Amino acid sequence: MRNQTLRATLLAMGGLSLCTGAAQAQSSVTLYGIVDGGFTYTSNQGGKSNYQASAGSEQGSRWGLLGSEDLGGGNHAVFRLENGFNLMNGTASANGRIFGRQAWVGLSSDRFGTVTLGRQYNASQDFLEPLQLATDSVQYGTHPFDVDDVNNTFRTDNSIKYATPSFGGFQVNTMYALSGNPGNFATNRSYSIGAGFNRGPWHLGAAYVVLDHPATDTTGAIPSDNYFTFLKGISNQRIYGAGGLYDIGNASVGLMYTNTRFELTPASQYQTYQNAEASLHYRITPALHALIGETYTNVSTNGKVDSWHYWQTTTALQYFLSKSTDVYIDLLYQRATNAVAQIEGTSGPSSSGTQFLTVAGIRHKF
Repeated sequence: MRNQTLRATLLAMGGLSLCTGAAQAQSSVTLYGIVDGGFTYTSNQGGKSNYQASAGSEQGSRWGLLGSEDLGGGNHAVFRLENGFNLMNGTASANGRIFGRQAWVGLSSDRFGTVTLGRQYNASQDFLEPLQLATDSVQYGTHPFDVDDVNNTFRTDNSIKYATPSFGGFQVNTMYALSGNPGNFATNRSYSIGAGFNRGPWHLGAAYVVLDHPATDTTGAIPSDNYFTFLKGISNQRIYGAGGLYDIGNASVGLMYTNTRFELTPASQYQTYQNAEASLHYRITPALHALIGETYTNVSTNGKVDSWHYWQTTTALQYFLSKSTDVYIDLLYQRATNAVAQIEGTSGPSSSGTQFLTVAGIRHKF
């Protein structure tokens, strides 16, 4: 009797062990990250040159957790928690948020698509950011003031996003973010829609984003402590744009256009920023990659043509020591008309219409 009881106990424990192993096999959590640091020289900041330790010159330093649980039938529970930080002083980015880059959870279906809730990227970031000349190469190469949000100046809180499955490389997503304001539902809300196509040599994207009375508080869709500071009294922001990359052997040729309009207080005031860019990415060898690009930005106030504009030339060179680690050097030059120059990401504007920047550093991905 004792032997039978012992045998039954061992069989039960073995079965429990097998069940636990199966449950673990159906779930996964991936730890990943980027660590990026270097040194930057700027020719003119307030009339003086500047030498600085710089963090995230190619990509913002981050670490994150990406999880998925198999629910059966092609369905999954998914989540992502992603922290951004300044490598040079160890502080969290996004005004000290623990997971300021992304924080969301949702359900994914191979057949019906994915629904997620939390702090997320809008359609401009999802579909235009991967196509810009600065992607994965040099963040200083993005458009002045990052008005189209392709350099992730702000994320969207309180959001619900739906993304379709990929149909032959074509995908659509839409997002709505709640304001949380009782009796004033439209204040500090946001919504967006975008589409992308990735198949063969073609990589295409388009997006439309609206922010309604953004940054009026810290609890709505666009919190006031994680938004633009160069422009005051924004009652509405609208972004639309399209772009593409085409692969030709070792080269990729890119074009992009974005249009951002800020409606200001009083209601009769508005500013429009139009960005156009062309880029060439070339893989000289598997280990040595080069980039050259040109960006033109036109700013108009109340519809007046050519209020001011910016031309910027961006060059970058990356050498990969391994699949995970590269060293880089970037050179950028901006010329402004009817305005002072300020390359996006620098710590201060020039005292004149020109600014030159060079940065060198190292990046490691894990």
